[in-house]
Amino acid sequence: MAPSSSQLNTIEPASGTTSVGTLEHHDGPSCRNNGQGSPINGQSGPINGQNLLLDAAKSASPPGFRTDAPVLIPDHDTPVHRPGPAEPSHPAEGRATPELCHRPYIEDRFPVEWLRLSEHRFLVSVEWPVAHRFFAPLPDGRQDPMLVAETTRQATMMLAHAAFGVPVGDQFVMREIGYTLETPDFTVTGASGPIEVVVDCSDVRLRAGRLVSMRVDLRFQRLGRLLATSIGVLVVTSARVYGRLRGERMSAVGRPVPLLPAVPPHETGRTDRRDVVLALSKHRPGWRLRLDTTHPTLFARANDHVPGMVLLEAARQAAAVLTPGHVFHPVSLRVTFQKYCELAEPCWILARHDSCPVQGPVLRVEGLQQGPQGDEPVFAATLGGTVRGRR
Repeated sequence: MAPSSSQLNTIEPASGTTSVGTLEHHDGPSCRNNGQGSPINGQSGPINGQNLLLDAAKSASPPGFRTDAPVLIPDHDTPVHRPGPAEPSHPAEGRATPELCHRPYIEDRFPVEWLRLSEHRFLVSVEWPVAHRFFAPLPDGRQDPMLVAETTRQATMMLAHAAFGVPVGDQFVMREIGYTLETPDFTVTGASGPIEVVVDCSDVRLRAGRLVSMRVDLRFQRLGRLLATSIGVLVVTSARVYGRLRGERMSAVGRPVPLLPAVPPHETGRTDRRDVVLALSKHRPGWRLRLDTTHPTLFARANDHVPGMVLLEAARQAAAVLTPGHVFHPVSLRVTFQKYCELAEPCWILARHDSCPVQGPVLRVEGLQQGPQGDEPVFAATLGGTVRGRR
């Protein structure tokens, strides 16, 4: 989740800060909300020692949501990048762990290992499941696209810890996350098993040698075929500063949250009521966010606020409710987070239809929570897919 604007002031550059670019990065035409209208994971083959040649034309700048061909070409004469005397002595490779990915259960952890290709470019070996207790394929055999968003989140945090030296106790905030499927064949057959992910880090900001924030652009490919692209903007807050920012809100960790009646599972595109994150609203439009803090995937770790993946799932389920037949396959998603979503306060989910010159029909979803000045935005999401209806 992302902090409010007042909280963001704590990450502004200070004396000794190094900045590579800025947090502003444009992907070309977009459909951002104009205000109107978060089988068991196996082990893939090791990537240690692989020699890869990166397309020089793509090395100059982050790729964003590019749709061109995969950029990895085997070349046994090209060595893996190793830090030189003038470069930071960060590790060149490593394996995913529960602590690095912030996922305690192996079935929920998708990165397997990582390899540094250059200072800010990495190859991450990923294993996507054929079946999963939460990220389940659709009955027609299509893979769950939310795997892209969740893998983006896990891979970014893993690299921040392992490759950039962020202490495990520090807190991460995803200010923005998004993905686009790049193939119509995003099926269990075509998008499961070993996946190679190229991660480009840009807008890398350091303070006193410690990572403050960065942008990531990821390209997911399998057997030489591009599956999806994604982006993320990460902000890092030290444990000390985070405790000061959150204050008494830290006491929410472990505190019980009332479980609201769920929208019927089939209306949200779900089969298990426990996976439903929308509750019926009697007194205002939309839905209330429904929180089951015992859910093994959505709440795998104790938290003082609502995890971002819960909000992404709320956006997806809202789209499913509005879709005839309640089968919605988001081929694209872009979410920005404005503030922490508090566990103890109601969060209202609103959805509407809009159009975009790039994607055509889209669905806008936003979350609102009561603040000092009334309803305050928590997140805003844009989902691309075939959706109809209105709520």
